[in-house]
Amino acid sequence: MTSHAGTTRPVPDETGPGQERPEEAPIRPGRTPEKHPKRAADDPKRAGEHPQRGRLGPGWFAAVIGTGIVADAGATLPRQIPGLRDAATALWAATALLLVVLAVGYLRQRTLRTHAGDPVLAHFLGTMPMALLIVGAGTLLLGHRLIGVRAAVDVDWVLWSAGTVLGLVTACTVPYLMVTRHRFAPDAAFGGWLLPVVPPLVSAATGALLVPHAPAGQARLALLLGCLAMLGLGLVAVLLVLAMLYSRLVHHDAPAGALVPTVWIGVGALDQAVTALGSLATAAPSGLPAPYARGTAVVALLGGVGMWGFAMLWLALAAALTVRAVCRGLPFAPTWWSFIFPLGACVTATGGLAVRSGSQPLVWATVVLYVLLVAAWAIVVRHSLRHALAQVRGALRG
Repeated sequence: MTSHAGTTRPVPDETGPGQERPEEAPIRPGRTPEKHPKRAADDPKRAGEHPQRGRLGPGWFAAVIGTGIVADAGATLPRQIPGLRDAATALWAATALLLVVLAVGYLRQRTLRTHAGDPVLAHFLGTMPMALLIVGAGTLLLGHRLIGVRAAVDVDWVLWSAGTVLGLVTACTVPYLMVTRHRFAPDAAFGGWLLPVVPPLVSAATGALLVPHAPAGQARLALLLGCLAMLGLGLVAVLLVLAMLYSRLVHHDAPAGALVPTVWIGVGALDQAVTALGSLATAAPSGLPAPYARGTAVVALLGGVGMWGFAMLWLALAAALTVRAVCRGLPFAPTWWSFIFPLGACVTATGGLAVRSGSQPLVWATVVLYVLLVAAWAIVVRHSLRHALAQVRGALRG
């Protein structure tokens, strides 16, 4: 894939005001300040908030995704710890409340169109459908203990349907805007480019939980095949973006600052595909003929292990870049939530493979990863609360 900064799309001088056409957005370089100065408005930390685009940016929905995956992963852990399910249920309830608060606050700003036209913020719109899907899955896995099974299924149908439609819209619209309106330098790719195309993978994984609750026959088959189609859509799109991101990493300066946590999104995308394979293989016998249902189980284990291996390679790369950034000083930004969902997806993927294969090393690896997930989540929550309080104080003084 050729860059947007090729011969047919000249890149304007970023040190001056730029010469882009009025209908085009400015270039988002992504280089480090030492070798290529960039405007403060170009920093991906804008996904959290920006004075001219509303105090609440779409990136804050990553807090719902991160908190929700901690709860959902706790419900599916191969080794249950006493009290863990109760704690996970309470965390799900808090996540659902946070989703409502953020959704109301974001809609009241009426900044959706502005954010969609921004070359950086547009990608973070993918966090909104994922937030709906994660909370919906938690409702089915944990919420039934509070609201009953029937209500939990109904709520999940609503959230899954809304999240799936919105996720397909972002998966189609954001790449279209990247091609037709946005302009990027050769080193502009960052992990946030994955966010618009990951929601179909989450829809596939969470939709599998609803397959047994769909009416038997054509409706159940349509849901199962639709989830498989979204798995293919999301996985191929993710691999395309990962290729562009890897090219940016090896041909240009290493990411720094708020860009570093977004590298972890690749881990989450790959492990979410592994989770979706396992979930759909579990649901397949209720909707597919026996030979094809057995085939999904084979693909879920053998293909899942292969993809999990690639995810571990990306995890090692992301961890090494993070350690390098921490040693040089890594300031807090809303993109820190990019650490959490990937670790959570790693837990669900490893746990699913452990259950399917019966591998005890994978079982204990899942437990260790979950402990790391909870610790990372606690750190990010603490910094996020401090950041939010600082924003509130600044608003009151202003």
